Amino acid sequence: MSYLSPLLTMLVNAVKKSTSNLDRDFSEIERLQSSVRPYQNFVTNSYNKTAQNLRIELAKIRPDALFVENSVKTIPAKGSCFLVNPIDGLNNFSRGIALFATTVAYCENGEVKASVIYNRASDELYFAEKGNGSYKEGFRSHERLRVSTNKDETFALISAQVGYDATSEDFAKSYNRISKVASQSRILGSVSVAMYYAAAGKTDISASFGNNLNSVVAGLLLVKEAGGYVYNLDGKEIAPAKLEEVIASENIVASNNNMEALIKKIA
Repeated sequence: MSYLSPLLTMLVNAVKKSTSNLDRDFSEIERLQSSVRPYQNFVTNSYNKTAQNLRIELAKIRPDALFVENSVKTIPAKGSCFLVNPIDGLNNFSRGIALFATTVAYCENGEVKASVIYNRASDELYFAEKGNGSYKEGFRSHERLRVSTNKDETFALISAQVGYDATSEDFAKSYNRISKVASQSRILGSVSVAMYYAAAGKTDISASFGNNLNSVVAGLLLVKEAGGYVYNLDGKEIAPAKLEEVIASENIVASNNNMEALIKKIA
């Protein structure tokens, strides 16, 4: 795809415009780290402002589409909706760590049609459209994304993002799974960043346990369109067209097509 489709063009423009406040806010957050003043309200206001901007801009694209900001359990089988996470990796954002992103997935009749993930801090924008591939935005041309080709699980790099409460038994079990099978692992603090790392071949596996579905779905299409696979904990491939299966599984593993043995160990 040498050009952005009209839908993706509108989505990209909407996300960029909606996140313009994050440039100033993130710079301010970095300065507040050494301040004695509390800054939690500042972070909350920044999140809410971004959400409000997204609601306004996305409504211009599809006025009848449902705007879903919070994690969902079901998606309407008919009609259209935007699954949105204004700041995925909010803890990173609140501490001045540039690993966060704004995510939007456009769904129509229960199917993911397009998604955009934008890291405002690094100005990295990733997008995908069903059947047209997965890309990273470039100045003159867009870079086609491909998952890694690594076949050796001994050298596999795994990113793990756990959304469970740190005091829960599921939290400990999830990290124990990864630590037992991974010689190299990363905790990025943002499931959408972890997903676009996997789509771009920076990591071999991205494991998401109990995270916000909105962020997972946006990254899911990126990985699939980059030639990757997404599994639930049973090792069953999940296709973007089958959102009901994604919703039913809070635990998702995205990877290239050479890591099945390692994924089964994780599962």
